[in-house]
Formats: sequence, structure tokens, C-alpha cells
Amino acid sequence: MASPSPPPIFDNLPGYSFPSHRLHRALRDPAKEPLVLVACGSFSPITYLHLRMFEMAKDYIRHNTNFEIVGGYLSPVSDQYKKPGLLAAHHRIAMCTLAAEQTSNWLMVDSWEAIQDYQRTAVVLDHFDYEINTKLGGVTTADGEQRHVRIMLLAGSDLIATMSEPGVWTDRDLEHILGRYGVMIIERAGADMTQAIDSLARWRHNIHLIHQLIQNDVSSTKVRLFLRRGLSVRYLLPSPVVDYIEENGLYTDDGPISAAAIGAAIAEKEKREKDRDGSSRERHMWSTPSS
Repeated sequence: MASPSPPPIFDNLPGYSFPSHRLHRALRDPAKEPLVLVACGSFSPITYLHLRMFEMAKDYIRHNTNFEIVGGYLSPVSDQYKKPGLLAAHHRIAMCTLAAEQTSNWLMVDSWEAIQDYQRTAVVLDHFDYEINTKLGGVTTADGEQRHVRIMLLAGSDLIATMSEPGVWTDRDLEHILGRYGVMIIERAGADMTQAIDSLARWRHNIHLIHQLIQNDVSSTKVRLFLRRGLSVRYLLPSPVVDYIEENGLYTDDGPISAAAIGAAIAEKEKREKDRDGSSRERHMWSTPSS
């Protein structure tokens, strides 16, 4: 498949090199179109659901499309994204790398987006297109034919919901992301994507909706809340990531994470205080400002 137009040329960042150690450079089935999945996100911290998204996409692709996956990438956002709970990029890159390298045999972490100013998703996808198809030359078939690799965004259903809201994304970026590249959307528990996808109907052929057969609503936000309360997050995140968080005392203002038993006591105390404060506010709501 020929590229519709060449992606922009990107300057080399000091100390940066594109990870390709797990990129399959040879297409196994010449009848299929090579595909690389890219997930952009905060990953603060990375959870099993982030990793599970790639596996669900792999199953969907194998059973419902003519693509062949040749690589998968996690692309943490820049610190300039300024999202609440966003840990410094070097920590997020380290946690993603631990998760990818120690729990998967095909995922990679690309630091390009994280180590510079904020980059639009459309530009990030252009970067992958440039690195894989322009610099590396795509992939080859068994008989030596070069093939252009399709780059596609992998995201949760909250992304497609924002894309359907007027004014959130520019028409130019929507056309670039959904028209040129396409997206695989993982359904989130309780989300109805019908209306959102209907509003993006002209790109429907490039939007793949993947249903969760086993619902998982673990989120980084919930994990951070657990950590702030000193509660265990083991088995919500890959073990190497949990170890890294504990060793570096991340997501807590009180240094290293407390033991689960201590954390549970703290959380229970907070709940009692919140309930007591709530009762007090109900009695004196005319004199006590809301929190």
C-alpha cells in the first residue's frame, strides 16, 4: 500500500533514538497490510488496562481485519500537558518501559513525545510514520518487496467521545488522525459510543470499536487515589511498576508508600473524618464554605 503523502521530516532530538528492537521488519503474510498501534496517554501510572488494550486490539485485528501487527508503542505525553496527577516524564517513561519489557514480547516505549514540548496527537502519529516508513523503510515481504506500514491510534472510548464534541478537536486534526491514520477504540464500562461514532460518520471506515468481553475499569486516577491513601495497588499494575513506585515513594506526600494495613487504617480514619465533617456542614451550612 502506498503512502498517501510523505509525512513531515523531523529533526533529531539530542540523545533520542527511535526504539525498533521489537518491530517486525518482515511481513509474515504478504496478503495482509502491516500495522503499528500507537497509544498516547499520561500513563501516570501505567495500569494493566493500558497493556490489556493492546491485547484486545490484537485479537480484534486477527479476527476482523486484513491487518498484520508488526509493532505496538506506548507514547507518554509531555510534562507540558499539565494534567492533574501527571508525574515527571522520566518516571512515566521508566514505568512504561518496565511494563513493556517485562510483561510483553512485542510492546515498546517511545520517549519522543515525552521529552519535549507538548505535541498534538496528529503530529505524534506523523512522527511514527516518519520513523518507521521514511527512516526505516517500512517492512518487507519474504520475497523482498517493501511495504508501507499503516500507523493507527489505539485509545479508550473517552477519546472518541471528545472527538465528537464540537470545538475540542480541530477539523484539520480530525481529518488527519481519522482520515489518514485511523483509530482503534476500546470500549469503556458504561460508555455508549453509538452517538459519538455517528457524529464522525465520514471516517467510520477508519474507526474500529472493540468491545471489552471482560470489563475492566481500572484507571490511573483510581490508582493514584489508592496510593495517596496508602492502599495496596498490587495486581492492579504490573509488579515491576508497583516496585518502582514503592522504591521511589511516588504519588504520596508522605514518602515511601505505607504498608496496606496502615494505609487501610488511614483511609478509614479519613472516611470517618469526612463523614463527621459532612454532618457538621449540614448543621452549619450557612456559615461553612463547601470544600
